Amino acid sequence: MTADFGERPERGPLNRQELARLVASDISPGSYVNLGIGRPTAVAEYLDVEDGITIHTENGMLGMGRIADEHERDEDLINAGKVPVTEHPGASYFHHADSFAMIRGGHLDLCVLGAYQVSRCGDLANWHKGEPDAIPAVGGAMDLAVGAREVFVMMSLFTASGESKIVPRCTCPLTGRRCVTRVYTDFAVFHIGPGGVAVRETYGITLGALESRLDVDLTPVPLMKPAAG
Repeated sequence: MTADFGERPERGPLNRQELARLVASDISPGSYVNLGIGRPTAVAEYLDVEDGITIHTENGMLGMGRIADEHERDEDLINAGKVPVTEHPGASYFHHADSFAMIRGGHLDLCVLGAYQVSRCGDLANWHKGEPDAIPAVGGAMDLAVGAREVFVMMSLFTASGESKIVPRCTCPLTGRRCVTRVYTDFAVFHIGPGGVAVRETYGITLGALESRLDVDLTPVPLMKPAAG
């Protein structure tokens, strides 16, 4: 095997569906997964039921499928964002409290959440911007941040004013400490660990340009590919 950093300045930035497809491709077969409200819900559209990936929703369902089309809609069958969804064969339903017992009991392999900020050490801020007139919406995020074995974040990399959402230290109220392991954004995919922030691949931007816009040190992560011959 040889290593090659995935720098793709000519391809991107990724749109929401491309990003969701990328996240889905990194979820291990057989995983139990919770998809947060917002961008993460699109990941369900790209998961293959044959891989044995089971989606959990905190409102009380295991075996959730993709978003329902107009001919499949059942207003009693919804995800945590109140969007009508489909179900896979063998899907089950249970009390809200039982759903949170699954989360808090460490039975989820992975959750995919949105975020306002992620720090270089993996702190997550996604429930309140800290502004006096902001409406807090924590939902099950704090439980998922500490209950799931791994936390992926899916978000736009920059705010509307151009500031990076990956920061040295979160200024928004924290959801969880040192819980995020990967961050999927429109411009790059990041791995976060004891050594800080590493870049796995970039889209629509070079590594040098990315480094100039982020106030954290970045280390390229080599992508593995088969050796020639």
